[in-house]
Amino acid sequence: MEFNELIQNINKSADELDFISARKFIEENLSILLDQKHLLNSNSRDLLNFIIQSKESGAEPLKRQELGIINALNTYASKFDLRGLKLTVKENATLLLRTDIVQYLNSDAKIILQGMGAINKGN
Repeated sequence: MEFNELIQNINKSADELDFISARKFIEENLSILLDQKHLLNSNSRDLLNFIIQSKESGAEPLKRQELGIINALNTYASKFDLRGLKLTVKENATLLLRTDIVQYLNSDAKIILQGMGAINKGN
């Protein structure tokens, strides 16, 4: 793929809110795009800056299984299913120790998990 075509694909994906494709293009060509970031539109540049920051901070991306667990926690909390919530927390306690998990929880899950003591109230 030529460089101009790459820039067009990234910009098009970002404009269409297809951030998964845009992110793949950016991650595969990160070294090239760092020097030519002025050619990207604002959405693409923001995505590039986010990817750079996440790589610099050393944050490990969530796996599909972890996203499924967080989705289950959010669903149980929204339905106020405390039995399912407690069981999921008990089986996946180490996941809740990560500091970046709180941003993926909905407000119901945050409140219930804080009340249970599963996550810190400061998050």
